[in-house]
Amino acid sequence: MREAAGLNAREAAQTLGIDHTKISHMETARFGVSPDRIRVLAGCYGCTDTEYIDALIKLATDRKKGWWEDYRGVLPAGFLDLTELENKAKYLYSYQIGHIPGLTQTEEYARAIFDFGAPHRLPKRESEARIAHRIRRAHILTREDAPQVTALIHEAALRMRFGGADVTRRQLVHLLNISELPNCTFRVFTFEAEGFAGSGQSILYASGSVPKLDTVHLDSSHGPVFLDTEAQLTAYRQLLQTMEKRTLSASKSRDFIRKVAQEL
Repeated sequence: MREAAGLNAREAAQTLGIDHTKISHMETARFGVSPDRIRVLAGCYGCTDTEYIDALIKLATDRKKGWWEDYRGVLPAGFLDLTELENKAKYLYSYQIGHIPGLTQTEEYARAIFDFGAPHRLPKRESEARIAHRIRRAHILTREDAPQVTALIHEAALRMRFGGADVTRRQLVHLLNISELPNCTFRVFTFEAEGFAGSGQSILYASGSVPKLDTVHLDSSHGPVFLDTEAQLTAYRQLLQTMEKRTLSASKSRDFIRKVAQEL
């Protein structure tokens, strides 16, 4: 809001009579912010989107700690940010090229991925914490207010044998079971689709309670990247929609996943 209004932090602080450093602390969530202050700032910034303002107030006044806070100081902060993003989202739309989606991974499959990606580098306590955390994340798929989930999965991810053929087969069967949930849709992007749009990285588009709170999460070897500008959100929505047009239908995707599992 502040940037859209063309104000810097010092100018914004003057409207509240506070030190300009507090504006930065509020914007990066290092300081809490009251509903009254949010409304005053929104007014100063010329924002009239009451739905957006109310959604921000709801986020700012939610003091209940999520279960992921149990891992604070044990796992990298990016892991916890991703988990909170998933838990706040109304809709999760993802694309995976190298792995089965994290929310649908079995424990043995997740263990194989972590063992492959960081062999002998992580202390056992942290390695086990990562696996337990990943499995626990999946609880959002079956909770009462579960988000709608759509995952575009490249055939390469289905055929990668993390942990060997048996582990992969059981993982694919697990994926098929989850596909029966009313809020989960999986669509396969086959090799016959002749390439794919984008750079080939994993993408997660999380829809917030209002469109302006949507966020894109990109997975990378150096940690997660979160994007939230309007231009970035538009670009990734279009990218995912372009790829979805080239995937198999949900029904044909289930048949394809079952066929790959049977071939293992």
